[in-house]
Amino acid sequence: MAASDDDRHHTTVALDLIDAYVRADRRMIGERSAGISAEAGERIVSTLKVCAAFLARRVQETGVPWRAADSREAVARTVADLLEPEVEFAVVSAWEAYAIGEHEAAWVRAHGDPLVFVHMLAAFSAAIGTAVYGREELLPTLRRVTAR
Repeated sequence: MAASDDDRHHTTVALDLIDAYVRADRRMIGERSAGISAEAGERIVSTLKVCAAFLARRVQETGVPWRAADSREAVARTVADLLEPEVEFAVVSAWEAYAIGEHEAAWVRAHGDPLVFVHMLAAFSAAIGTAVYGREELLPTLRRVTAR
């Protein structure tokens, strides 16, 4: 089954945001996340969950030292000064819950905003992905994973 144009667009946005976080490019983060509707946000989150799960699995397989505390610190460091302060706080707070499996608490901390999850998962994917693949290999690998 071929991916629809919408699916390709949401995947492109997800990968662009990961790339923007890898580059610490505030302008690109703002441009790619501007105007994301709740519905689009949920679809982008779906793609980002695939990326995050793949990378979490790969970090275990490669033996790169990575603990839950590392992911919380990495997400906070990755979003620092790249988002508006209130969004940055929501992302870091939501990730603290999400990282330990408290998904409902993460949703509450995100105030039900899928965009917080978009930023959270893109930042996590950027942080863990560069630890495993480095900057040059990360995006080509994720394009293969997402069949893009």
